[in-house]
Amino acid sequence: MKTTIATFEQEENLLASGFDFVLGIDEAGRGPLAGPVVASVATIKDFKNLDLTDKKWNFIRDSKTLSEKQREMMFDFIHEYFYVGVGICDHQTIDRMNILEATYLAMKKAITDFQKKQKELIQNRRCIVLVDGDKIIPSLSLEQLAIVSGDKLVKSIAAASIIAKVTRDRMICEADKLYPQYGFAKHKGYGTRAHLEALGKYGPCPIHRLSFEPMKSHVYRRTGWTKQLKECYYKGVRYSNKA
Repeated sequence: MKTTIATFEQEENLLASGFDFVLGIDEAGRGPLAGPVVASVATIKDFKNLDLTDKKWNFIRDSKTLSEKQREMMFDFIHEYFYVGVGICDHQTIDRMNILEATYLAMKKAITDFQKKQKELIQNRRCIVLVDGDKIIPSLSLEQLAIVSGDKLVKSIAAASIIAKVTRDRMICEADKLYPQYGFAKHKGYGTRAHLEALGKYGPCPIHRLSFEPMKSHVYRRTGWTKQLKECYYKGVRYSNKA
């Protein structure tokens, strides 16, 4: 199957219609059983002088079509050509709010991060947010446009998807150093067979989402795992078994 390469067509059309900045936004980590959900926003820095002859631009596409090595390669490249914002909601927030609301919150945090970093640049400028999927972000003051399969079609959304994915993967790999028995570095917290087997043997660790199955069913509580959890920190994110 031929890989679809995202283009700047949407950005070009919206900039021509009067917008000053077109922000692509996407998330990573809605499905895993552990760790945070991470959102990123990306907008091109200098569209008028953009040189697309570098073949690396072909790798700015849906992050799921890239290898881990390719995503890491593109991380710095995207930061070179795009203004970027990142938002993170940890597992506790996910358990408290539910994953959909936590995802929206992470997206709002990513936009806020971008706005703070580029406050002077975007002041009194017209911005629009292109959201991957069929729904816009609720209660957001900026103009928005939902684009189905946006990470496959729109360059800015694809760039955001890569930043979100790499950021989350790096975090979960740090967690792997603390809890190597779960194999987080390999499956990134998704419910693989090896991950479920580790859960059956050790019970959840401090970064597991207790509102997700199989943790939600409390099948491990009889093993006394709740007494074994300890707190840890990673880049300001507090991991704990406490609500």
